[in-house]
Amino acid sequence: MQRTITPDELKPLVEHGDTLLLDVRRASDYATDTHKLPNAQWKNPEEIDQWSETLPQGREIVVYCVRGGAVSNATVDALQAKGFKARFIEGGIEAWKGAGGRTVAK
Repeated sequence: MQRTITPDELKPLVEHGDTLLLDVRRASDYATDTHKLPNAQWKNPEEIDQWSETLPQGREIVVYCVRGGAVSNATVDALQAKGFKARFIEGGIEAWKGAGGRTVAK
């Protein structure tokens, strides 16, 4: 499985709701933004060992942070090491917004 997905590749998956979306922005970044992707769940990346135990195996997971950098990479590494099918949005939520991706108020 590829490590990344582009905003345009993700758009139809978001609309169908087949993908588990996880917002893994740091708490401070999450708090300063008023929007998120539709149906995304915020998960504190610093607590991945706790919340990853509750994720469904076998379901595709897409994570995003602000710009698709260190936080997303580290989260995908940890999830893949636990056997999850995980990847992250290239460019993070900023690229998603830039590509005209739909967001909702938190």
